[in-house]
Amino acid sequence: HVQLVESGGGSVQAEGSLRLTCTASGYRSSNYCMAWFRQTPGKEREGVAAIDSAGWKSYADSVKGRFTISRDSAKNTAYLEMNALKTEDTAVYFCAAGLGGIWYLDEGYRYWGQGTQVTVS
Repeated sequence: HVQLVESGGGSVQAEGSLRLTCTASGYRSSNYCMAWFRQTPGKEREGVAAIDSAGWKSYADSVKGRFTISRDSAKNTAYLEMNALKTEDTAVYFCAAGLGGIWYLDEGYRYWGQGTQVTVS
């Protein structure tokens, strides 16, 4: 049974920091690209950051220099370190895993977590 579980969301003031964790189980995540997406009500889900199996990282322009994605393949875990948070970062953040496709398009990802709320005020 494949499962992705996000944790670390919460409420924070602007300019604060949060660290999201995505723990995978039921498959070998080291072969997969891991990504973080986010969604706000009435908007489409957007790619935030991704890290492929070789460690190559990609970021949305809106988070470059503020967010850092990383992974620990031995622990089947991916992280999103979020610094200098802005109110516009408020969203539900989803972890995703996939084997191919354009990193910021959600159709390239096979597995998804349930999401964790991040609120910046």
